Amino acid sequence: MTGRVRSHLIKFARTQIGTTSYLNLVQEAELGFNLDISHEKSRLNEILAEISESEFAAGRPLLSCLVKVKGSKGQGDQFFKLCERLGFGEWRILKQDELFLVNLRQQCREFWQNDANYQAFA
Repeated sequence: MTGRVRSHLIKFARTQIGTTSYLNLVQEAELGFNLDISHEKSRLNEILAEISESEFAAGRPLLSCLVKVKGSKGQGDQFFKLCERLGFGEWRILKQDELFLVNLRQQCREFWQNDANYQAFA
């Protein structure tokens, strides 16, 4: 399932603009999660964190920055806490920095729209 989510987000980074929602991700990647059930939503959060940790360790941008949390300004606290664990800075400061997410998303798109990167790492 992690591979399916990762592949979907890479394709999204290459071909779409903006962000995707949790619901769209579940539907388009055919994950079968019911986001009204808290442990299923938590599992999706775990998968996104696992993907981002793996991508970061490999020197690639965080794919989960493309998934927007409903009712939030773009990302929930868990995303920013993940960024803090990865060394980007204190999560509360990152959350207030409007350019932080913009830059992450731009870096992610640029990386995956590069055909050489796509061929080597997708």
